[in-house]
Order: sequence, then C-alpha cells, then structure tokens
Amino acid sequence: MTTKDIGQYLITSDKGALATRNAQFSQDKFRELLVHAIVRHELPFSFVEYEGIKNVLTYLEPQIKHITRNTAKSDVKNLHAKEVNRLGSELRGCPSRICLTSDAWTSIVTDGYLSLTAHFIDSNWLLQKKILNFSYMPPPHNGVALAEKIYSLASSWGIERKLFAITLDNASANDSCVAILKNQLKLKNSLICDGILFHVRCCAHILNLIVQDGLKEIDKSVELIRECVKYVKGSQTRKLRFTECVTQTSLDSKKALVQDVPTRWNSTYRMLSSALYYRLAFCHLQLSDSNFRSCPSLEEWGRVEKICSFLQVFYEATNAFSGSKYPTSNLYFPQVFKIQLKLSEKCNSSDDFMKRIASQMFVKFNKYWSEFNLLLAIAVVFDPQYKFQFIEFRYNKLYGPGSNELVKVRNALFDVYNEYVKISNTPGASSSCSRGSNEVYSPHGAKEQEDNQSFDILEEFDQFDTFEFACSAQKSQLELYLDEPRAKRSSHIIVLDYWKAQQFRFPDLSKLARDILCVPVSTVASESAFSLGGRILDQFRSSLSPQIVVALVSTKDWLFGDKSEVAMNVLAVIKAVRLQLEVAWRMHKFGIIMNAAVVNDEG
Repeated sequence: MTTKDIGQYLITSDKGALATRNAQFSQDKFRELLVHAIVRHELPFSFVEYEGIKNVLTYLEPQIKHITRNTAKSDVKNLHAKEVNRLGSELRGCPSRICLTSDAWTSIVTDGYLSLTAHFIDSNWLLQKKILNFSYMPPPHNGVALAEKIYSLASSWGIERKLFAITLDNASANDSCVAILKNQLKLKNSLICDGILFHVRCCAHILNLIVQDGLKEIDKSVELIRECVKYVKGSQTRKLRFTECVTQTSLDSKKALVQDVPTRWNSTYRMLSSALYYRLAFCHLQLSDSNFRSCPSLEEWGRVEKICSFLQVFYEATNAFSGSKYPTSNLYFPQVFKIQLKLSEKCNSSDDFMKRIASQMFVKFNKYWSEFNLLLAIAVVFDPQYKFQFIEFRYNKLYGPGSNELVKVRNALFDVYNEYVKISNTPGASSSCSRGSNEVYSPHGAKEQEDNQSFDILEEFDQFDTFEFACSAQKSQLELYLDEPRAKRSSHIIVLDYWKAQQFRFPDLSKLARDILCVPVSTVASESAFSLGGRILDQFRSSLSPQIVVALVSTKDWLFGDKSEVAMNVLAVIKAVRLQLEVAWRMHKFGIIMNAAVVNDEG
C-alpha cells in the first residue's frame, strides 16, 4: 500500500478493518461544507481567498475549483433563503402558539439592530428557540417604530395569528409598543382573552434593577475589588505573583478569578464571590507587592461577604429565569417567593447595614410585584409539583385567606381554559371521566316505551350515584387536574414530559399548558443574538451590509443553535481519541509516514 493509496481508505474503529471510501469529489458538496464552516465559525469571507487555505485544499483535491469572497457571500444568502423556507414551514405547522422576545441594540458603527426570537413547543414537546430576525432598525427607536417593525417581521413569517405573548425589557418605549401591537392583533381577533396575558416584563431585567439598588451601598468596595482583579490580570508577572500568594494561603489556584461586566450584576456577583474566596491571597499580595494598593479593608471585606450571602437567592433566580432549553414561566412564582422571604428576613434584621439595603430593595420589589402579568401566576399551576395550591399558599401569606387577588388569578385561569375549550370545540370534561348519556344505552325510543314496566324496578338505581363519582363526571379537565394530588417536589419532574404523557387524557388543558410553558420570562435569548452580532460586526468587518449580517446571525442560530465548540460530549471525545490511537498504531504498523491529516471537527 502506497502513501497515495491511503487516502482511498477509512480506518473504522468498530471492526478494526479497512473499508473502501468513496473517493469521488463533489464541487457542490465542497461549497456546501465551506459555507457551513463560514457561518458556524464566523469566518471572514476573505477566508476563501487565503493562499495558505487554497494550497491546503488543492493538495487534498487537485480538481477543486476555488471560489471568491463574493461567491461565498452569495452562497450564504442562498443558504439563508433555504433555511427561511424550512423554518417558516416549521413555525406555521407547530402545534403550539408562538411567544416572542425582542431587544434592540446598536453596533460599533451606530447601526441599530432589532432581534426577534420565537419560542415554541414542538410536536415532541421539546422547547424550541429560534432567532427569527436580526434586523437592521433605522431610527427612531420609539414605541410606534418598534411595534411596526415587530408586527411586520411576524407577518413576514406568517405567524401573526399564532402569537401568544411577548417578553420585553422594562423600557417605556416597550409599553407603548405592546399597546400598539395588541390593538393590531385584536383587529385580527387572534389574541387569547383579549390580550390580558400578552405582555410579559423581563424578570431578569427587573431583578437587575432591584439588585443594583443594593450594590450601590457597597460601590466603593465593589470598585476596589474590581481594581484588585484588574491588577492581577494585568500582566503575566502579576498572575504568577498572585498564584504564589494563593499557594502560601493553601487555597485552590484552579478556582477562576472573575472579571465582571459592570452593567451585568450577576457577573459582578461572580466577581465578588471569587474575590472573597481569594481574600487572604489578596491580603498577602498587598504585603509582598508595594504597587498593589487597592485591597479592601477588613470592614469592606465583611460588607461584601454579607452582600454576597444576601444576593445568592437573586443570583439563583436570575440563572433560572435565563434558561432557554427548559420552561421558565413555571419557575417565576417559586423563585420570587424565595426572594420575598429573604427580603422580609433582612428587613427585620438586627444588622442596620443589611436592614437599610433590604428595605430599599423591598420598595422596588413591591413596585414591580404589583405590575406582574397574571400569566406568571397561572403558569405555576401547570407544574404538577405546585398546582393552584402554591398560589393559595403564597397569597394567603401575602394577603390573607380568601383575598380578591387570589380570586382574580383563579378567575383568569378558568377564563383562559374555557377559551381554549371553545377554540378546540371539544367537550370540557375529560374523556376518561365523562359519562355517556342515556341515549347511548337506549337508542330506540319506541322500544324503551314498550319495556318501561320491566325497568321500573331499576328506577331507584337510575337516581343512585355516589357524590364523588357524580361530581367528577361533571368536572372539566382543569378541575380534574387540580383535584389530583401534587407530585412530590423531590421527584424532580420534567414538566414538559409530564404534559406530553397527559396530552390524550387532557387534550384541551394540555394545549393551554403547551402555550403557557413556552413563555420565556426573560429576554436573554434575544440578547444572545447581540453577542454573536457584536462578534460579526467587529472593527474588522464593520463594512458588512445589514443583509449579510442578518443572514450570518440567523443562519448560524438555525443550523447550529447553542452548540458549543468546546463542550464536546465526553463519549465522543473518548471515541475520537481511541480512533486516533488506532490510526496511529496502524500507520506505524504499515510503516507509513503521514504528511497531512484531515481533522473532522464533528468527530
């Protein structure tokens, strides 16, 4: 076997045999793979014209026809158009209604962009998140312009009649935007319950506003710690010196020292937590490095420690609300309840410092609590671990038994359910508990008249029924579901799997559950588009047209989603390493020197 021959074979790991590989080269397949690589790895279009890359490709396939950057752009546009059609069919055919998140952003060249992300639950009861548009948004960015843009984009996908809710940040322009959107959708009679559930305020944004009030109280300490981290990360020499201090204090040097983004409080929390862990190391560094002058005092470290302990419940809630792979609407009530308990506890604290901070935060918490969407109360009902009992438990503590607020939520829940029953045109009672009418058993009226006397003895039985069975037979799917015992919280039920299993038992109720549970409580999914867009619109590629930016951002999301290049599946890594070892052993056995290797990123 010659070196030339080796390219015609593929060594398989399963049987350890040499299998013939199809050596036929396809120019079309090459261009398809190339455009996928450009989109997936955010490569510049000029990548296809790099001499080094062209030389490698020519070496692997002498018959290859290289393309220009303009051809690569054209291929990206064509791929985007193809994926638009595929996603459009998926959206229009999905069994659930569609929820939206949206956010606006300005690039480094001051171009405005608006991201619009769809959230829905597919036929397999899997939560899907798709960036519909990363669209150029010229000024003005007021409520009217935002509403027109969002409605236009939704209409272009043909989903304006399928919208259930939209989640937006707490900006004033968004309030007027939602009001206009609701009026437009009402004209099409496409909103559930006249749109009372349509507008959801971003809970992560609200938590950010509340927590920032608390962090203001330790501004000086936060700034000192920020300078500490910057100093250590400022040079390799400082990092080594700090590592020595970590070793001297018997701390684990593998724990990351986090640099925060000041506008993101959760990153500030991570920075403070990591700095607290290395508190002794910073104190040692202050003694050994005369240039290090920003170390907080013992009193300041103490305040930071108290704040971090207090903010942990906010941090956990923010993380829970920011998920995009699992439902978050059902998590709102339990998480907010924990926050309220923590605030109440600190408001009654004997520590004046914490009492002052908690009291300030509680004022803002109560302000936003009074404005929350009823949908977020209804959503917890569809978590079998909580059901309506959690709302009763929560409201009884907050307002007392039998409050008007509790009645309001219950009425809204039944109103929404009844509208779903009306839309589906199916009986409200569960088929597994419904009773057939008399006509089912006695379809012939004349025959019934003739046999009346023979059945007189059973008239008393006709009037007999246990109270429990008579009531359950008349109950709706919602009432039957609420009457069943809650699942244990320790069982860690996957809520979508639960409703997937119940969809035939509760057909109407499961449709409502599907729509309620796909509502995101934060705009993080839309904001993630900006981190990608920011990378694409960096200073090296700011000349890209808005159309190309839209194609790159959207297509990457549709094809590759949140797949991480680093976080590979462990089994895939093991398999890849094993395969490489076997290849190396076989090459050594054959005495072949490999001059080139093609690495398949997909394993």
